[in-house]
Amino acid sequence: MRTAAVTALILILNVTSSFSQAGQAGQTGQTGQTEKELVIGEQPLYRAAKATGPIVADGVMNEDAWKEAQVVTFDHFFRRDEPLEKQRTEFRMMWDERNIYLFYECEDTSITARETGFDGRPYLDDCAEFFVLPVPDSLYMHFGYEVNVVGARYDYVVLWQFVGNRTVFIPDYNPAYEVGVTMDGTLNDDTDTDRGWTMEYVIPMSALRGFNTRNLAGTRWAFQAVRQDRNAVDDRFRSTSTLFPTYDVALDVHPPYRFGLMEFMDN
Repeated sequence: MRTAAVTALILILNVTSSFSQAGQAGQTGQTGQTEKELVIGEQPLYRAAKATGPIVADGVMNEDAWKEAQVVTFDHFFRRDEPLEKQRTEFRMMWDERNIYLFYECEDTSITARETGFDGRPYLDDCAEFFVLPVPDSLYMHFGYEVNVVGARYDYVVLWQFVGNRTVFIPDYNPAYEVGVTMDGTLNDDTDTDRGWTMEYVIPMSALRGFNTRNLAGTRWAFQAVRQDRNAVDDRFRSTSTLFPTYDVALDVHPPYRFGLMEFMDN
């Protein structure tokens, strides 16, 4: 059943989804790139292959379908308080008529997670995040999924700078989706050296309420993929890496006008 908040959001989207945000020049961010809004035709592109067989969210990439996925790395890093560690993350995404499939493969010398509650703060731990806007535009909203390595979830709808430049997170979203994790190392033990972890998402198309999810071949959607990297149990902060550059924006990963695009390929 839809909550009142999500129903109201869909009504807002029906009114605003035809509008895009104009590009603009601004300051230079921490990546050394000129700050700007991205408009249609400018966003970097990820080509999502269509899955040719079933995929199970178990954190193990043993299905033949994954061999067709484009492999990319997270090359944009930041941390707020001190020099960061740039640990490698590989990302893959596929789709079919029923689901979107994500696979994160993360090198990690210290696997760490403390959050265990639902709709808590898994983003302070080793965590994989996915933000998606099911149009190829910079409408100021998106769906968000954040899961840490012990499976604690935080999912929501974001209304970016919705009221008085204040961003609103609606945690009542709570869609059904599957996540599997594997770890090669010991959790929350700073005395040894770990090797890494994987996370695999299966997100049903039905979770993206209010948007068209049929006949997607050739369609483009806006999205961002993010990794949070907490490298010590007692460390209050973490390093962040992203698939697409954020151009600083006060070190915020949520501005939808900085997202790249996925294109649904028909193999």
